[in-house]
Amino acid sequence: MSDDRPEQNIDALLAEDRTFPPSDEFKRDALVTDTDLYDEAARDDEAFWATQAAELVHWDREWDTILDWQLPYAKWFVGGQLNASYNCLDRHVEAGNGDKVALHWEGEPGDTRKITYTELCTEVQRFSNALKALGVAKGDVVNIYLPMIPEAAVAMLACARIGAPHSVVFGGFSSQSLADRIIDAKAKVLITADGGYRRGEVFPLKPAADEAVAASDTIEHVVVVRRSENDVEMVDGRDHWYHELIEAADPECPPEPMDSEDLLFLLYTSGTTGKPKGIMHSTGGYMTQTTFTHKYVFDLHPDTDVYWCTADVGWVTGHSYIVYGPMSNGATQVMYEGVPNHPGNDRFWDIVEKYKVTILYTAPTAIRTFMKWGPEEPAKHDLSSLRLLGTVGEPINPEAWMWYHTHIGGERCPIVDTWWQTETGAIMISPLPGATTTKPGSATFPIPGVSGEIIDDEGRTVDQGGGYLTLTRPWPAMTRGIWGDPERFVETYWARFPDRYFAGDGARVDSDGYFWVMGRIDDVMNVSGHRISTSEVESALVSHPAVAEAAVVGANDPMTGQAIIAYVITRGTAQVEVKVLREHVATQIGSIAKPKTIYFTPDLPKTRSGKIMRRLLRDVAEGRNLGDTTTLADASVVDELAKRASEAPAEE
Repeated sequence: MSDDRPEQNIDALLAEDRTFPPSDEFKRDALVTDTDLYDEAARDDEAFWATQAAELVHWDREWDTILDWQLPYAKWFVGGQLNASYNCLDRHVEAGNGDKVALHWEGEPGDTRKITYTELCTEVQRFSNALKALGVAKGDVVNIYLPMIPEAAVAMLACARIGAPHSVVFGGFSSQSLADRIIDAKAKVLITADGGYRRGEVFPLKPAADEAVAASDTIEHVVVVRRSENDVEMVDGRDHWYHELIEAADPECPPEPMDSEDLLFLLYTSGTTGKPKGIMHSTGGYMTQTTFTHKYVFDLHPDTDVYWCTADVGWVTGHSYIVYGPMSNGATQVMYEGVPNHPGNDRFWDIVEKYKVTILYTAPTAIRTFMKWGPEEPAKHDLSSLRLLGTVGEPINPEAWMWYHTHIGGERCPIVDTWWQTETGAIMISPLPGATTTKPGSATFPIPGVSGEIIDDEGRTVDQGGGYLTLTRPWPAMTRGIWGDPERFVETYWARFPDRYFAGDGARVDSDGYFWVMGRIDDVMNVSGHRISTSEVESALVSHPAVAEAAVVGANDPMTGQAIIAYVITRGTAQVEVKVLREHVATQIGSIAKPKTIYFTPDLPKTRSGKIMRRLLRDVAEGRNLGDTTTLADASVVDELAKRASEAPAEE
């Protein structure tokens, strides 16, 4: 095969030279300060994961085979039996830690609850019995459609206790989205609430749940949690109040022994075809890797740490790093119902100060929003309890990383920038904070036991530069498939490169071997033959002191193939000229990356989980009719952008 053909790699244009080694103070108490775990995993990854499974998870029956790998299907700890609910609850109570706080819950209006492991274990057992009384048996799928309230965790753990796979649907999704997921999963029971609180107002859930149930034909019972006291219609014989079921239920429910490969949950994620994919996660491997990563990536000291993941349980981050990982490790954590700016822009920092949070795990999009609001908001509060920060959900640009490091971490907290996906189940690439020298914007290296590699279009390893992020070995928490669609599973993740998992992310590797995730391949622009990542141009824009957030897309252009179009939010009242920003990008990256057009905007179109909808930005840039906007947190944003685009474009 000739090697003289033109390169088709993603161009890696940004350089980042700042490094942050772990401080001596942090290393003094850190769980990992050397390469021993990496070395052990490199010698034998199967034996490494077997050691973690044995040390971190309680098994009712030991496994016969560590790994059965029939590409693309993996089975881990075959023959082993365990129960996820027991691992998250009973074993801590039996060890004498029942009085330890499991959840500090805070509602958006300011109401609070403090729930111990004993209390949580009892409520989960009662609800497990209530579900069984409604006819839920092992293998039946249960849909959960709740706000961020403790009952969401109770419902998930109760399902796990009796062997009923749960399918959680984000409470901000529409009735149609819920119906689609109920129908696909053939769910038997739906757990919802009257409503919840968001931005100071009640958002009703029960009416949307009723519409979804009416559009499906498998739901036999609906359980309703009373949260916001809004009026709801209860269908006699079908609908049941959660609190009444709990009061009537027996407080003891033995955990069902589950095979390691038994399905723990389904979680639907968006797909390119428009039909959501039901990602399947089994029990043993998932519990092993979520417990391991939560312990070592966050350097968890369960006796002293107060951990807060700001995600929603409707997303995989909430599954892995609010429910299963932290509770398996016996952590004390904060759970918050509402938005970060109610009643003020300092709500998060008020919560950190109030509960003396030590570990904070949040999204780059939230950090950029905090940047826009200004450093004076966190400065109102004592954040000295924090000792470790984390990011999740998308690549973080270096300047947002530095802002987080400076204004939230007080320049003393390591930052673990984590890369993983719904499909991977658990963190895959991340620093270990006591051992890894970090670089702003880099997720650094695959964790011990994970084999990642960046390759080019022909599947050749890229030692330095940009390419496709692939995984070359099975890992315990990996998805076991797409519910009811094995062909789509193979085509989506395993067809692009033989013998490798590839889910569509681009990345680059630098001269030190650090991984820099650059986002989705479909967020790569082809400008005059150069393949440029949107995230690099966004990072360059945000590195300007006047810019809080930026979104970049490629729009069809007759001269260059694609033109770079940027949408920019400035910090506070800051103002900056278009030509200044274009030259700033040229200085940071090169002239090839200068945006052709820059629009200033007060907001960007985002889903309710905070992800920027670049598809809609491309529609705006190319003058097309806007596509589906039902999943947006605020659909009016794209209308305003379209109006601005129809006016004189802000370009040089």
